[in-house]
Amino acid sequence: MARRQIDLPPKPDFRFETAARMLGATRIAGVDEVGRGPLAGPVLAAAVVLDPGNIPDGLNDSKKLSVKRRLALEELIKASADWSVGEATVEEIEDINILHAAHLAMRRAVAGLRTAPDHLLIDGVHMPRGLNQRHQAVVKGDARSLSIAAASIIAKVARDRIMGELAQQFPGYGWETNAGYPTPAHKRALLDLGVTPHHRRSFAPVHKMLCG
Repeated sequence: MARRQIDLPPKPDFRFETAARMLGATRIAGVDEVGRGPLAGPVLAAAVVLDPGNIPDGLNDSKKLSVKRRLALEELIKASADWSVGEATVEEIEDINILHAAHLAMRRAVAGLRTAPDHLLIDGVHMPRGLNQRHQAVVKGDARSLSIAAASIIAKVARDRIMGELAQQFPGYGWETNAGYPTPAHKRALLDLGVTPHHRRSFAPVHKMLCG
């Protein structure tokens, strides 16, 4: 009886980086953002330029990793790669909308690298405007490119820390566990405790409360 083949989910690899090197790029940065969906808190992005000779084992989409594994990989990435985090505030999200704020955070992350990259691999479909480097969109890039996966880990850990700190200042919303996402408990807390200065007032659940 033939064995049934099980298709394992793909893991990120270095093919996009290798292709960019074949075009002459020497410093390739993976870029990813986190925090477009929450009702509260900033949106963050990270840019990471991996050392091809010293890539940490186990890099993957941050959403597929445990908290413990993300923290361990964050240390390894920071010790072996050039990395930077960019942030767009709640005020900027309200002023220019969440997509443009995420792109602003990406540009800030790229600008914060120690040495400017010459090629960007960016997770998603829509590209930020005003980039000076050659760049390409990689759909589901955090699950396909090692550099983008590394950026997703750095961005996720950084934002979770911010939300954990805000949770101490504004207890009851569960930000230490839900990171500001619209969980049922978070939405109930909005009704019970009200809107904080860190809530995104243009987002539907918050806006409806304010107009209710």
